[in-house]
Amino acid sequence: MSDESRERDIDRRSFVKLAGTATATAALAGCGSSGGGGGAEGGDETAGTSQSGETAADTDESTTGSKEFPVTITQGQMPDTLDPHDHRNIPADIVMRQCYEGVISRNRQGQIVSMLATEWRRVEPGRARFSIREGPTFQQTDNQLTPADIAYTINRMVDDDVGFTSPQAGQLGGVTGAEVVDDERAVDVLSDGLNPIVFAEFAIYCDVVEQAWTEENESSYVAQNMNGTGPFELAEYEQNVQVTFDRYDEYWREPAEVTQLTFTSAQQASARVNQLIAGETDIIVNVPPQSVNRVDSSESVSVNAVGSTRIIYNGMRSNAEPFSSLSFRRAMNFAVDLESIITDVLQEFGEQTGQPTLQPFFGYNDDIEPYAHDPAEAERLIEESGHAGASLTLHTPVGRYLKDLQIAQAVAGMIDDLSNVSCDVKQRDFNTLASELTDGDITTGPKFYLIGWGNATFDASQTVNPTLTSDGVLTSFKSDQLDSLITEANQTAESEQREQLLQQANAFSHEQAPWIFLNRQFGVYGSTNRIDWQPRNDERIDAYSISSAE
Repeated sequence: MSDESRERDIDRRSFVKLAGTATATAALAGCGSSGGGGGAEGGDETAGTSQSGETAADTDESTTGSKEFPVTITQGQMPDTLDPHDHRNIPADIVMRQCYEGVISRNRQGQIVSMLATEWRRVEPGRARFSIREGPTFQQTDNQLTPADIAYTINRMVDDDVGFTSPQAGQLGGVTGAEVVDDERAVDVLSDGLNPIVFAEFAIYCDVVEQAWTEENESSYVAQNMNGTGPFELAEYEQNVQVTFDRYDEYWREPAEVTQLTFTSAQQASARVNQLIAGETDIIVNVPPQSVNRVDSSESVSVNAVGSTRIIYNGMRSNAEPFSSLSFRRAMNFAVDLESIITDVLQEFGEQTGQPTLQPFFGYNDDIEPYAHDPAEAERLIEESGHAGASLTLHTPVGRYLKDLQIAQAVAGMIDDLSNVSCDVKQRDFNTLASELTDGDITTGPKFYLIGWGNATFDASQTVNPTLTSDGVLTSFKSDQLDSLITEANQTAESEQREQLLQQANAFSHEQAPWIFLNRQFGVYGSTNRIDWQPRNDERIDAYSISSAE
């Protein structure tokens, strides 16, 4: 059985166990290996080209209709900016990607496909070339896309000298800049030496902006407006409340079937469920497990679930007491009954983890098991650490991840049950918490927190590098040994050797316990039966692929 088939089977059994005899119709799929970027062979594709003009949207079978077809999507959070390079969270990215497009992309099956580039190849170590499509236009200016726009976009993300310090620089890890190729409609992406996952990175990240429009406008204007080449153009933006798009009829491909697209938010899962059943929205995220039967019992809505590429964990700042002690960090893992969280809190919509990498990502270590629940060992290690009597506060967002508050409360309760430590929970606004955690400074921010990290490249380095290496944007940990393993992996072209290095990094991370390893998140969506749509395991919601079921 393939990894993808095995994951689908696991997910399907979990859902059946939850739904029982209810008339559940959820479509479940696992995270499969993808072509390029950490698939079965690891590393990235050294060259690629569109197949008969195939793009990510082609393979998601979008269709066009002439009738009015408005769609509303409700998330747990809203973006607080419309600048596509000034955020580090999926809810904002989902909104951005309706207007902005990447150089290449992935389809729903995880394969790398063309978008604004038609071909891509490695010219030499440290230099990858993208041939740029003719025809796309920017919505607000009607100007044609140029290679200079793409080179500028990349430099805006990775080069502070361009005039903008983007929090997304780490998403293009290893990329140092880009330049237009003379006498060709092409752009060269430059890296500091071999970048084995460069195409996997660009298949997920790099929303292309127009250079002239971006440079001519103040940053505050760019944060309140949008100007991309995608299928939807901005109609109205009310910060932290609502974003409305109209279909872009001059889109370089066939226009979308959705004529108006609205994003709203509701932090409370119960509110989202109520809105869905009342017909006030068409898609909601993170349906709580206890509401699945209620949703599926309605004739007008149903549940769709998919194993995502996101790991949920409790970060512990290793430079701050008591988490500077390895014994204490390991004690926190032994204190948590992860099986109980999966069963009782998530009701099987999740999988236990014991390392930063999810199966079947490239570099996953099959020899690593989750920490066992052993309160006695946890208490012994706390005494060994010298931090008996410590009082902890676990910071958590509310409504960003599936059952995030409830998971945090369960973790805190299990720690608090120990005889020699106490723990409580502090609820936080997600955007504020994320901003505190992604400033790249391990000496500031909460010492103990719940957060999630999604990795749609299917490569272990893109979880370990940003969250656990010394220079990572979300790091909670510093270790020369881990830094060395990841640096060597990032410079290694030979697939087997690179996989071994990443597996060693995962084993080291398990032993050092920089996190309380929690669960793989499942994306559990509710949708109305008036639309035809299937979720993706990378958590993106592609409105271009939505069609009418009526």
